[in-house]
Amino acid sequence: MSAADRVARAVRLVAVLTRRHRRPFFIAVAGAGVFAVCTVLSSVAIRRVVDNVLVPRFEEGSVGAATVMASLGLVIGIGLLRAAGVVVRRSFAGIAEWRAAQSLAGDLLKRMAEQPISWFARRSTGDLVARLSTDTEAAVSVLAPLPFASSVVVMLFVAAVLMLLTDLVMGLVALVLLPAVLVLNLVYQARVDRHYDEAQRQLGNLASAVHESFDGVTVVKAFGAEERESLRLARVAERLRSARIHVVRLRSTFEATLDALPSIGIILLLLVGAARFDSAGLTVGEITSFVYLFTLIAFPLRLIGYALSELPHSQAGLDRVQELLAEPIERGPSIERATDGPAIRLEGVRLAGILDHLDLTVDRGERVALVGPTGSGKSTLVRVLTGTVIPDAGRVVVQEGGVATVFQEPFLFADSVRHNLTIGRKTGIDDDQLSSALHVCEAADFVAGLPAGLDTVIGERGVGLSGGQRQRLALARALVSERPIMVLDDTTSALDPSTEALIVEQLTSLEREITFLVVASRPSTIALASRVVYLDGGRINDEGTHAELMERNIGYRSMIEAFEVDREGGIRREP
Repeated sequence: MSAADRVARAVRLVAVLTRRHRRPFFIAVAGAGVFAVCTVLSSVAIRRVVDNVLVPRFEEGSVGAATVMASLGLVIGIGLLRAAGVVVRRSFAGIAEWRAAQSLAGDLLKRMAEQPISWFARRSTGDLVARLSTDTEAAVSVLAPLPFASSVVVMLFVAAVLMLLTDLVMGLVALVLLPAVLVLNLVYQARVDRHYDEAQRQLGNLASAVHESFDGVTVVKAFGAEERESLRLARVAERLRSARIHVVRLRSTFEATLDALPSIGIILLLLVGAARFDSAGLTVGEITSFVYLFTLIAFPLRLIGYALSELPHSQAGLDRVQELLAEPIERGPSIERATDGPAIRLEGVRLAGILDHLDLTVDRGERVALVGPTGSGKSTLVRVLTGTVIPDAGRVVVQEGGVATVFQEPFLFADSVRHNLTIGRKTGIDDDQLSSALHVCEAADFVAGLPAGLDTVIGERGVGLSGGQRQRLALARALVSERPIMVLDDTTSALDPSTEALIVEQLTSLEREITFLVVASRPSTIALASRVVYLDGGRINDEGTHAELMERNIGYRSMIEAFEVDREGGIRREP
């Protein structure tokens, strides 16, 4: 990439980051400009103090009070303005940086919210978190030093004019370092770009791997795979470490060289100044102001380098953010809502390799059990109804009000029981209604026994609760949502048969009309349904009552009998 391309890329980066926050950014730049001018003027004040106060005091023995006060007032005034410039620069640079971060994160969240659930199923949660946090922070990191770096440009220009007007020879000596600094920065940036990109990519990979490892901690512990998992994370961390080491090595060499250049310049100025003191009639104050000014701009010179070194870091972060923002909005679930007709109607629903032109109608208030062998498409059909899977073809129509789904592995938030129960409610609900829902789902007693009852904070994913307790809370949450359709995906698998039967009976005897579609495996649950739909090979093989299917369908009867035999033998195998 050429120097011109890098400059253009840097300009585009800053334009993107500040497009909605130009005001605080340019106020920070203005404050930095005031600081820059005052920094240069402070050398003029020093020259005045040396020539008008210090030298006369040593040579003549006394200095007038008015002269001292005027010189002192000049130094203090310039110092106060300089301090004000620093405060404005830092305050508004911080405002611009974090507002830009907020905007980027907001854009990402909005984009994610527009994507269907199927999009999230293909993405790593850790990677998404990394892009929202570390990548967003990296993208805006250049905004903090940039106003200061811009003030250094102003400072160098004003200082160059002042030094050349004071003494041409010493001015040229002072300014000879500027091309060297520029070349050094360009060479550094050219070499460090790819290492920053790689480091940012590996940081995202590490975040994904760690999140996945934490998510699967139960599996890791159960199989004694701690060492293997540690080695896997260590390999990912090593790739990040390697990329970061390359960056650090380049940066340390760059900064050491940048440190050396101003020191060399000061030595040269002192040598040339000593020679020019006699030959050109320079005053002590002028030589002092030269050295002082060069000392003042030595550190800001590093800020140019720091800002330039942050550019590839910010660009790498912004590239990863924009990569996600550039992804097109995928087609979402086309679930139709109907105010009349059946509660659920599927027409010709097809999903390659799973569902084969499936037709199903469930009337309002009906209790339907969905039964079938493993791989028959039961859970996929549930996900089609909830919009988490988009079929290749077909029509899905549900009753107005929507579907409340309870999966076999319910998700609970690391919040209070109350928060978890009311997550699907758009309007308020009182404790009596919550207690009623918990009672129907046989969860009232164990919730009452929790330390703070409904306000007890449970761990992430309901850690600390048994599988049956989590399932009962998830059932109560679906009930509290007051949706007309409840789809239960083997939801009561962690409950004993008697508790399961009691909950199903209480759910079906509620005063308000609820349509139930239950993915079931237990004969006791299946027998409670008014109709059984037997799914096989992604198609409806048969349907009727449990007794009818047991009598006429060999495949259904064999599956149920096999389940009963396994259960009696102490082995529970899902059909």
